[in-house]
Parts: sequence; structure tokens; C-alpha cells
Amino acid sequence: MAFAPFVHLRVQSSYSMLEGAVQPAELVKRVAKARMPALALVDRNNLFGAMEFSDYAFGAGVQPIIGVTIAVERPGPRGPLAKRVDDWLVLLAQDEAGYANLIELVSKAHLEAEGAPALRLADFEGHTDGLIALTAGPEGALARLLAEGQDASAYADTLQALFGDRLYVEISRTDDPIEKKSEAALVALAHARDLPLVATNPVRFAEAKGHAAHDVLLCIAEGAYVDTQERNRSNPHHWLKSPSEMAVRFADLPEACANTLVVAQRCAVKAPSRAPILPSLAGDPEAEGRALAVDAAAGLEDRLARLGIRGDARQIYDERLAFEIGVINTMGFAGYFLIVADFIKWAKAADIPVGPGRGSGAGSLVAWSLTITDLDPIEQGLLFERFLNPERVSMPDFDIDFCQDNRERVIEYVKTKYGRAAVSQIATFGTLGAKAVVRDAGRVLDMPYMLCDGLSKLIPHNPADPWTLERALKDEPAFKERYEREEEVRALIDLARPLEGLTRNVGMHAGGVLIAPGRLTDFCPLYTQEAKDSKDQESGSVISQFDKDDVEAIGLVKFDFLGLTTLTILAAAEKWIKTLHADRQDWNIGEIPLDDEKAFEVLKNANTVAVFQLESRGMQGMLREAKPDRFEDIIALVALYRPGPMDLIPDFIERKHGRQKVEYPDPRIEPVLQE
Repeated sequence: MAFAPFVHLRVQSSYSMLEGAVQPAELVKRVAKARMPALALVDRNNLFGAMEFSDYAFGAGVQPIIGVTIAVERPGPRGPLAKRVDDWLVLLAQDEAGYANLIELVSKAHLEAEGAPALRLADFEGHTDGLIALTAGPEGALARLLAEGQDASAYADTLQALFGDRLYVEISRTDDPIEKKSEAALVALAHARDLPLVATNPVRFAEAKGHAAHDVLLCIAEGAYVDTQERNRSNPHHWLKSPSEMAVRFADLPEACANTLVVAQRCAVKAPSRAPILPSLAGDPEAEGRALAVDAAAGLEDRLARLGIRGDARQIYDERLAFEIGVINTMGFAGYFLIVADFIKWAKAADIPVGPGRGSGAGSLVAWSLTITDLDPIEQGLLFERFLNPERVSMPDFDIDFCQDNRERVIEYVKTKYGRAAVSQIATFGTLGAKAVVRDAGRVLDMPYMLCDGLSKLIPHNPADPWTLERALKDEPAFKERYEREEEVRALIDLARPLEGLTRNVGMHAGGVLIAPGRLTDFCPLYTQEAKDSKDQESGSVISQFDKDDVEAIGLVKFDFLGLTTLTILAAAEKWIKTLHADRQDWNIGEIPLDDEKAFEVLKNANTVAVFQLESRGMQGMLREAKPDRFEDIIALVALYRPGPMDLIPDFIERKHGRQKVEYPDPRIEPVLQE
């Protein structure tokens, strides 16, 4: 079956925050169904969705064209009272060089602009190879200047000098006033300069009937009411029109539609996936492997000497260390261990409290030897294979807790060591959940607060298994009844449903930090979370534009720097003990034995406010019933207190206290399951 003769080149997804009302997956699905061969995603000032879009498109047999709609500051003198004027330009990546330049330019717009992200025309110098530019229709400088009756020749000269035969004059017909005022002049300019025309229909929602919901979304973004007169309004043409509809709309300019296929044929690049790439501490993998073996052996020697473990008793440690070193080096992860050990040792030397280790990483003897963790995995019976296993290759992942008040100092050390251009934190994306979208949509529709709040509260709340509006209409009788019975409620929910799940904001991952083997912009685009003070070039957090899954897909390695208030409290307690007891100056909290009876009395009484993982009301109730009297009990209770295993808590308590018989299906597994 032949492909349809049109490609949409101006599509914005939900990653154009509260402007696009359609998800990348839905866009790709609709384009594939319409037999369009390609699709360009050009979200505003960002590449947040580039990886997700590429993957969906390839999976559906649609060619992804990665691009951006980027703000460009209008050239000219700026007096002290003159406001900056931003126009827009559409950039599409043709090849790997173009994709790299796209990343560079988008990052520059965020990291170097004063105020809102934008580029100056001078910023494009040296960064246009492999990029196709569209003049952005009524949002672009050429159309705006011509609509105002101004001379656009100088601006056109600059764009031609930058992009050469990769510059297209974009024509859209969505009944925008600037389109009508500028089209004839734009077409004349294109013909005079021998520039190709390209037809677009800016897409912000999926189908024509989505116009009302998109208008509500724009109101949510502005904090305006739908009935507000002076506000940004949705254009009813901004949906994913079919190739035949576009052909009719541009019947007098058929070459403009045909050129969309030419542009698509000129583009052949997707967001690349790579194996993990680590920065180097020792210079090369073999040197890192040797360094790891030496450091771990020395660290183990020190640990065992302190514990008084020698002779035959240490054989199991030596054998386990040799085995782990072999696995780590074979898998190529020596550098990862060395990097983590380095910043943890720095933190401890700087008197920054560091957690003893949790998660599967605590099962590594190498980690214990390097002081990454502080629990002896041999003594605790922890398995290294849960952390690293050659049969299931994945990056090691240490969850490292730092004192909340000093976490930023450790991150600052890493930035200094590896270079600020190589270190950033990681993006997270907040979405319009079912409860929130009902409240938000109701608010902009100026519906009574009690109505919207009451509807929202009817939707069950379960963070582990979030409810959607669709699920609530199916499985929550009271919600379903109101939807079927009340016309006002039905109108609200029908407007809210298309908006549910859309991206509403960008945040920062709680603990994830990227350390790249060079400039981060060689791998992924960056932005700053906070507006930057022009006098302080380092203010504002630099964050990747890709989330944790996408940064790992492109080969960057995530290190978890978690801030834990419990460690801050413990550090304060240790300080007070030393202040109040002159004979305790050398004491540290790590000296408390794991079989301390007084500590277990505290746990049995559930006096655990501010005790990490033991402070919730449900956990306190379980502690009172279980009455833990050994460290293994705490391990078991923390493991059981989560969805699924939680149902087994009563059985565990009954068996611990001998009120229920323990039976093993095979006596050989008793040593494994006894704890």
C-alpha cells in the first residue's frame, strides 16, 4: 500500500507544557493509521519527548523527525525600557551532526539566555550543519515583519546564510490574522530568493473535537477562566488533519505539500541508544580493574583487622572478594565502583553523614571493603548476585543516603572533580492525574469548588496503583452515578478525560545525578530548573531534558545521591552526646551494637517517630505486635511491609512467637528460610 503524500512537520506533544494536548504515542498511532510515512515532533524550546517519540515511531513503522520550535530573539538595539521580542524558528535534524547541533542549541537557549529560554541569531553560527529550518509560519520573524509592512530582507539574508538550501518558507492556513496578512508577501519572497515553500498545519491536539478540551488546557496554563476575554485561545484548526484535507487546503500550492515529503526524505536520524559510558578515574578499563582489586584488597584487610577476623575465618572473605572482583571487571563496572567509593570517602572525610547502605548493593563485599557500605554482607548472609549477575546484565545501582543538610556539598564536590559541564541532575515529569484534572478543569470552567472537590474525592487514591477517570467511571459506583445523572458533571468529566495524563510540569529527580565522560551536551540536552540571575552564572540547577530511563538508554550513568533527614538527626544526636559527655569525644554512632537490648525495647514500644522506614502508623502497629528482638526481625518486617507481602505479616508474627508451626516443604531449604 502506498504512503499518503503528506507529512506533518509542525507537531507539538504534551511535552510542550500545557500547550500540546496529545501524547507522542497517540500521535504516532494516528499517523501510522493514516499511512503518513513520517512525523516531525517540534515541541516548544525542548527535546523532552525525543527519545520516547523515536521509540514509538520506529515501533510503528513511522519515520521520526526530531526537531524543536525554538525561540529566537529579534535582532536590533535594546534600550533599558525596551522588552525583548522573541520570534520562533523550527529546526529539524537531518543526520547525527544535525541531532548533535540540535542538542547544543536547545541547551544553549536554556543555559545562557537571560530570562526565558531563547537564542540569538549569532548563536547559530557553527551549529547549523545537518539542520533544516522552517520559518515557523505566523510565529516566525519573516511572517510577522511582513504582516507589519516591514522589510524582512535582512532577516531572510541571515537565515539563508546560516542554512543555505536547508531553509524552507513555511506556509500555514489556520485562519490566523498574521497568516492572512503575510502569505502573499511570503510566497513572493520565496519565489524571489528561490526558496522552497512547505505547507504545515500546527498540531496541538489529535482530532477536531479536541478543540474545547485544548482550550481548557490553555486556561489551566494561564490560570484563566474559559469566559475570560483577554486570554490565549485554542485555534480550532490545530489538529492532526489528514493528507487529503491538507491537499484541499493547499490546492493552489501543491508544491508546498509535496515538499513535506522532500523534507522527510532529507531527514534520517533517531535519538541514539548506547551501552553505558562511564567517566574514567584510572585512565582505562584495565587500569581501573587493577585499581579496584588493589583498593578492595586493602580495604578488606583494614575491615578484617578491626573485627579481629584472621586465619581460617577469613578464607570465605578472600574467596568472595576474588569472585566479586572477577565479575565486576568482566562486566566492565570497575569504574563505577571507584567513582562511588571516591565521593563517599570524600563525604566521610568532610564529616558528612553517609548511610550504611541499603538495597541490593549491601550484598557486595567489594562495596563493604571500599567503605561504600557499612554492613558486612558475609555476616548478614547477603547475596552479591542480587546486585550484579552476569546472566542478567544491568548497571549496578547503589542507593546512597547523605545527610539532608549536606547532600549538595557532595554534589558540588562531584561537579568540581569531573567538571560542571559533565555533571547534572535528572528531569522528572509531573502529569495531570485524575483527581487534579477534575479540579483544574472545573476551576477554569468556573464551576463551584465544592462540586469539583467532591467529584475529585470520589476517585480512590492509591499511589501504588493510580486510578484513572476511565477506571473510576467503571468501578466506582458513586462517581459513575453522578456522571450518568448530572449533566454538569458529565460535561466536566468529558472535557477532563482528554487532558488526563498530559505532562504539566518538569521537576528534578530526588536523587539522580549524571556524570558524563565529557560534556553532557555531547549526549543529551540540558535546561535550568530555575531562572538564572545574570550576575551569578552558576545559580539554578542544571538538569537533563531526558528522564532517568532515557538518560540510561543513551548511555549515561545515574548515581543516586539521596538526602535523608534521619542522618541529619543522627548527626545532631551524636554532636549533643559529645557536648554533654566529655568522656565520649571519640564515640560514634556506628559503635552501637546490632544486638543492643535497649534499642530493641524502643522498637517494641513503637517509639519510632523519625526512625527511617519504621515511623509510619502502620509500621508502628506492626512493631508492637511483632516485638522484634534481633536485627533479622527488622529486616523481615521492612521487607514485608509493602503491597503483596503485607498479607503475610500476621503469619510471620504468629510463627515468630511460636503460636503457629513453621513447616518447610523440604528440610534442605531450612537454613535459607529460617530467618
